[in-house]
Amino acid sequence: MRGRLPGTVLGLLLSGALVACTTAVPGVPVSQGRVVKETPDGVDPKAVVENTDGGDTDRLAATIVEDLRVYWGATFPEVFDKEFTDLKGGYYSVDTADADAPEPPCTDAAPEVEGNAFYCPTADVIAWDRAALLPVLEDRFGEAGVMLVLAHEMGHAVQNRTGAGLDERRADPEKWPTILVEAMADCYAGAFIRWVVDGRAEHLEFRPDQLDAALAAMISFRDPIGTEATDRGAHGDAFDRVSAFLDGYESGARLCSEMTVDNRTFTLSGFIDASDAARGGNIEFDQIVESITTLLDPYFAEVAGSGWRKPEVRETEARPACTAEPQGPVAFCPDGGAIEVDVARELPGIHAEIGDYATGTLVAGRYALASLAAAGEPVAGPDAQKAAVCLTGSFTASLFDREQRFLSPGDMDEAVRVLLDYDYVARDVDGASLRSGFERVTLFRKGFVSGAQEC
Repeated sequence: MRGRLPGTVLGLLLSGALVACTTAVPGVPVSQGRVVKETPDGVDPKAVVENTDGGDTDRLAATIVEDLRVYWGATFPEVFDKEFTDLKGGYYSVDTADADAPEPPCTDAAPEVEGNAFYCPTADVIAWDRAALLPVLEDRFGEAGVMLVLAHEMGHAVQNRTGAGLDERRADPEKWPTILVEAMADCYAGAFIRWVVDGRAEHLEFRPDQLDAALAAMISFRDPIGTEATDRGAHGDAFDRVSAFLDGYESGARLCSEMTVDNRTFTLSGFIDASDAARGGNIEFDQIVESITTLLDPYFAEVAGSGWRKPEVRETEARPACTAEPQGPVAFCPDGGAIEVDVARELPGIHAEIGDYATGTLVAGRYALASLAAAGEPVAGPDAQKAAVCLTGSFTASLFDREQRFLSPGDMDEAVRVLLDYDYVARDVDGASLRSGFERVTLFRKGFVSGAQEC
C-alpha cells in the first residue's frame, strides 16, 4: 500500500499446447474433509482415468470427473445450444515420482507435470500429477481443493468447444488475454460447485460451510505479487480469482460464457516503482495506521453524512477493551467514538504474517462501524456485521478511483486473506460476527463492485 507514505502463484506454462494451472503459493491450510458421498459402489478409477494406479487419489479424481461430465452434459446445451462432447483424449493420471513413468500427453516426460494439472487443447485431455499435486491439495484444503482444480481444468475444455480455445487465443490475443481465459475457467468452476452445493450431484456433496476451503484453495493459486494483468501468464490476484469464482457460483455458467475484456475489470497490477518492488508492496507497521486513516476519514465522512465526526485514533499496548466483548486488535468505541488500535501485539503480528493491507482492512472495518453509528444505524447485530464488511469493500474500491495510486501489488490478496482467516472485520460492537469466511469475502466483493449505497 502507498497512501501519502511509501505504501500474491499459480504456475503457468503456456507453450501453445499446454496450460498448467495449479502450482500454488504458500498459504494457510484449511482442511474441510470429504466431498465424496459415502455410497456402497464408488467410481472405479480404471473405468475413467488413463494410466491410473487405481489408488485413492485417482478414485477421488475419477469421482469428480464423473459428476463434471454429468453437469456439463446438462448445462452445455442450455448455455451454448449444442451438445457437450466428452474429451477425446480423456483424463490422464501422471506418477511424477516414477522416473520410468510413461510420457504424458503434450509433454516429453512425467517430471514436466510435477506439481501441476493442465488441460491440453491439442490432445483434448486433462492430466494431473497424482504424486505431488492432488494429495497435497487434499491435505491442505480437503477434497474441495481437488474438486476446484479439476472443475477449473474442465472449464478450459469447455472454452475449447465454444470459441475461446487455443486457436482463437492465438488469432486474437487482445480479445482473449490469459487473465480473462483463466477468469472464465474459475467462473465455470464456481458454477459447478454451486450445482454440487445445491445437492444435484450423484457422487459429490458440498456443504456451504466447506466453501471456505474452496476459497482458501483459490487464493493459494494467485499470481506472484508484481505480475501485470497483461503478462502472458497472468491468472489474477486473489480478488480477481475469487470474484470470478463467485460470479459462477452466484449467477451460473451463462455469465461465465459472456465474460469479455470489455465487461471484466481486474485488480492485478505490477509494482509502482523500484522502491515499491523493493518493499514487496508493503510499508512498515508504524506507518500504516497514519497512512490509512488519512484516506478513511474523508471517505466515511461522505458515506455517513452530517453526523460524522472524525474518530480519535488511540494506540494501545494490548487488544482494545473499550467494549464489553472484544472486537479484535482494532475496535470502534461507541462511547466517545474513538478507534483503538493494538500497536504492540496481535495487529503487528497480522501485519507481518499477511501484509500491510491486512492491517488496512481491519482498520477500515472499524471506521465502517463508526460510519454506521454516525448515520444512526445499528452497530450490533447481523445487519451491522454485514454492513461493516461491505463498506470495507466499498472503501477499498475507492482507492482505485483516485488519480494517485494508493494500493500496491498484493494488497487485494491481503484483503481477501485476512477476511478469510479472521472474522474481525465483521465483528459488531458486541463482539459477534459472521462465522463464514466465504460470506465475509462475498460481502466485501459486493461493496467493492456495487459501492456503499448497496451496503
